[in-house]
Amino acid sequence: QVQLVESGGDLVQAGGSLRLSCTASGDIFSIDTMGWYREAPGKQRELVAVTSSGGSTKYADAVKGRFTISRDNAKNTAYLQMNSLTPKDTAVYYCNADVTLASIPMSREVWGQGTLVTVSS
Repeated sequence: QVQLVESGGDLVQAGGSLRLSCTASGDIFSIDTMGWYREAPGKQRELVAVTSSGGSTKYADAVKGRFTISRDNAKNTAYLQMNSLTPKDTAVYYCNADVTLASIPMSREVWGQGTLVTVSS
């Protein structure tokens, strides 16, 4: 079994910054992509940013230039640095990872429980 635990969500004023963290633990052999998604009230979950084990990254147009995804492979941890936040960034942010299990030769997509980011105007 694999768990993803997010942290760092908070209430912040517009223009402020937050850093989210996501740490994977459990039956892990390796992790391919790690990413952040968000779900705003009344909207579908959407991709924010993803990063591969090799370091390549992809961002949603809405966050390009403001958010930065990074990861520490040794710690099985991904980060999302969010700058210049606006009320439109208010959402529950979910971590996602494609994990190859250690116990059996298969991969599994895993989601965290989410962390709430609220940006006030």
